[in-house]
Amino acid sequence: MPAKKTAIKRKSNSAAQDGKVGKKVKVSHKSHGKEPGQVLVLGQGDVGQLGHGEDVLQRKKPSLVSLPEKIVQVTAGGMHTVCLSDTGTVYTFGCNDEGALGRDTTEGSEMVPGKVVLDEKVVQVSAGDSHTAALTEDGSVYVWGNFRDNNGVIGLLEPLTGSTVPVKVPVTVPVVKIASGNDHLVLLTVEGSLYSSGTGEQGQLGRVAENFSDRGGRRGLGRLLVPQLVTVKGKVHFTDAFCGAYFTFAVSKQGDVYGFGLSNYHQLGTKDIKTHFFPVKLECFKNSTTSWVEFSGGQHHTVCLDAEGQVYSLGRAEYGRLGLGQEAEETIEPRLVKGLEPVSGVECGASVSFAVTGEGSVYAWGMGTNLQLGTGEEADEWSPVKMTGKQLENRAVLMASSGGQHTVLLVKANQES
Repeated sequence: MPAKKTAIKRKSNSAAQDGKVGKKVKVSHKSHGKEPGQVLVLGQGDVGQLGHGEDVLQRKKPSLVSLPEKIVQVTAGGMHTVCLSDTGTVYTFGCNDEGALGRDTTEGSEMVPGKVVLDEKVVQVSAGDSHTAALTEDGSVYVWGNFRDNNGVIGLLEPLTGSTVPVKVPVTVPVVKIASGNDHLVLLTVEGSLYSSGTGEQGQLGRVAENFSDRGGRRGLGRLLVPQLVTVKGKVHFTDAFCGAYFTFAVSKQGDVYGFGLSNYHQLGTKDIKTHFFPVKLECFKNSTTSWVEFSGGQHHTVCLDAEGQVYSLGRAEYGRLGLGQEAEETIEPRLVKGLEPVSGVECGASVSFAVTGEGSVYAWGMGTNLQLGTGEEADEWSPVKMTGKQLENRAVLMASSGGQHTVLLVKANQES
């Protein structure tokens, strides 16, 4: 049955406006409410993802981005950057070929930060290769840009149609968290349910069987692009969700970890290397005596954080992305990354990894080719290295985000400085 293109009109009063979302329900989640600070960038910036204008195409060390407001969240897409201010305003810069910046860049303004016009206060943002999403304080979600699969553009909310400006996502339940993979979006609702949309080729939606994963099968792209419920056997209440490039993790209220998507290097923690098109309970995360609080996935690896502030990694080992030393090989189960102080947050780029400590330092490891690690060199790092630089002096790092070729840091001045 073909998708009903009329079900989602960009400027219509869709179900999202008729349902609970429109009742100004204040949403909160542990991913929201970061401290305000400033933005540092490093790595490659040939399409403007560093926000320094046309004359600065790379930075070996962290450099300050000029923004008009204090920032509470940064997120790096494949080739663009998204910053959320303490007033709930979104700023973007970088590649806008598919509309991922959500604003007009006809005057060449993609190389510097510009404001996305949204009438609502945003509390969280996420970004993929060619799309950006924003969660508002009442639990609504807006998206802009495009999703792509191996054959090209598939659309955003309507088949083969992207959007260069924010479009409201049709969900009838307030959303409390959003997460983006390269080309998929996951929504966690206030009721503890998961919805997903985007590309499903690698199983990353967790709700589309393999025989329908190629552009939705007979029902067409609407099967993929309209956010729909991810179902799990038994009654499961999810409390958090995270995305890798082509896979998804979800944590239940009971502390179980579920995963779906690509696991060709065991990046999901499965013993097999099959693609999992529906959620599986990941037994490898039950061996710990502590609970898991954060996951971040690159292209073929995963870094995870437990409640004790310890970092573990699994998946592909090439280029040092696991941080387990030069002799490390592909690993099926989470292995402890040594040499770190207690950590408050983890982050993966495609082939790089980061850990932000509770004391405000950031450690990096993995592929050095794009200068994302902040060492000033293009050499790979097989174990965690503390990032240094003039702009990091007397500043504490609050969070890190990494895209295809660049890294973004949110920092604040140290109290004693």
